[in-house]
Amino acid sequence: MAKSRAAETAGVLACLLVLLPFTAAHGQSLDSAVLNELNFARTQPQAYARVLEDESQRSRASGAYDDPAAFREAVAFLERQQPLPPLSADDALAEAALDHAALQARDGGFGHGGDEPLSQRLRRYGAFASLMAEDIAYGYADPREVVSQLIVDSGVPGRGHRANIFNPTFRTLGVACGPHPTYGVMCVTDFASRLMRR
Repeated sequence: MAKSRAAETAGVLACLLVLLPFTAAHGQSLDSAVLNELNFARTQPQAYARVLEDESQRSRASGAYDDPAAFREAVAFLERQQPLPPLSADDALAEAALDHAALQARDGGFGHGGDEPLSQRLRRYGAFASLMAEDIAYGYADPREVVSQLIVDSGVPGRGHRANIFNPTFRTLGVACGPHPTYGVMCVTDFASRLMRR
């Protein structure tokens, strides 16, 4: 009994060490940098269209090389998108995102499945929202690349990741980035409308 408790504690500690915040440019955590980048896209979509075009010259994450039609569609979308209010960081959402990142760091999973959906993870931290969604980016350690590829959303029916970023109902966001055994790095972004607390 004590041995299994010790093994469980060691596993949790190892996972937490692995998920120490990745650092983006200027010493900012990757989590914070992704939140700032998402808010830049939401609040200044026309400026972000120019960013995406610039990104196409330096990064495959823009989709300009692999899926030029999706890239052009994303730029056109941004050019006509109305600015939206920035998303506020929320600790409960960040913890829910961290739980999913930790699980996938441990087992190498992919996607939104796993032991618990977002709503259950969020309830564990005493919060609930009538509308919530999750985007996950794999393989990008640069906040601009994370956000660019979610906005281009190549190969995703209905551009669901982009729709989440620009959903005017969403007010809050939690971000957790960390290592992934297959893709090197992953970022979980959990969105919610107004949160209710227990």
